[in-house]
Amino acid sequence: MSWKWKRAAAGLAAASLLMTGLAACSSSRTDEGGAASSSAAASGDATNLAVGIAMPTRSLERWNKDGANLEKLLKDKGYTTNLQYADNKVDQQISQIQNMINEGDNILVIASIDGTALAPILQTAADQGIKVIAYDRLINGTPNVDYYATFDNYMVGQMQGKFIEDALDLKNQAGPFNIEPFAGSPDDNNAKFFFAGAWDVLLPYVQKGVLKVPSGKSPASDDEWQSIGIPGWASDSAQNEMTTRLNSFYAGGTKLDAVLSPNDSLALGIAQALEGAGYKPGPDYPVLTGQDGDKANVLNILAGKQSMTVWKDTRELAKRVATMVDEIATGADVEVNDTSTYNNGIKVVPTYLISPVVVTKDNVQDTLVASGFYSASDLGL
Repeated sequence: MSWKWKRAAAGLAAASLLMTGLAACSSSRTDEGGAASSSAAASGDATNLAVGIAMPTRSLERWNKDGANLEKLLKDKGYTTNLQYADNKVDQQISQIQNMINEGDNILVIASIDGTALAPILQTAADQGIKVIAYDRLINGTPNVDYYATFDNYMVGQMQGKFIEDALDLKNQAGPFNIEPFAGSPDDNNAKFFFAGAWDVLLPYVQKGVLKVPSGKSPASDDEWQSIGIPGWASDSAQNEMTTRLNSFYAGGTKLDAVLSPNDSLALGIAQALEGAGYKPGPDYPVLTGQDGDKANVLNILAGKQSMTVWKDTRELAKRVATMVDEIATGADVEVNDTSTYNNGIKVVPTYLISPVVVTKDNVQDTLVASGFYSASDLGL
């Protein structure tokens, strides 16, 4: 059931945005990181306001798609846009947001690098009446994040955990099966939800002895997820960590049955480590999870080097955020469907959740290709 978040004094807020927007809009802008910004003439119901879009990095395929999709949607609606990427550098992202504020952007859409580092700059934004939408990553420790749009990140983890549960038939087998769990970047708030969702499925089997973690890197609870986090979601770091575990705990022929990887970037590095250790696709290849549906990982799935990915159609996320921008700009109710889950330490942030989809070798055609996310030729199909 969808809820409506009622904005106080919506008409006055919209009027304020319109006044500052008329003063701030320009025909074109260029960001510090070299990403081109653009504008479109107002038409129809478009407000001609300026929207700053802060993305974390160009180094991951998904963020390039997110930024491009959202910018296009907003341009088509008539908004001036200011799209910037921060190379996974927190200080650079803060500087870019400051520039957006200085240049008069009226609404900020931020996919944060470190969700705990933006409180001071968002206070500056709030002081100027700028509304903030957190994009896929919750911004913590500040009252000045107005809305959050994301996928159901706990569900993502649940899907990964249940996939391993089903693949190894944990409900019916005594085991023991060997598993190595990984978690995402310790500074990414989403990572704790991914891990919690999966570990809530898998930890009971660890406690019963059906699953074992030979490396000992087995968090005793969801709250200890950062102990196995991979900073920056770096593929090479995941590869190095997996290689170390394989060399240290599996060199004697111990069989690895599964690897819990929270996303495709880590899974890519883990798959490379497995290949380096002599693992080949086939019935003895470990179950390996992922998330995002990155092209390299989908190709690995088709080749038997990764078992699944949880696909989050970022086009749908971009559409939702573009709708939120419209709702804010016109003083309408901003539609959300979760008003209880996402507490950033200061407030519960009104959130719109989108459901993810499990993709395996068997349904790539029916999901990624049928939706137009990839063409068959992209994937060699």
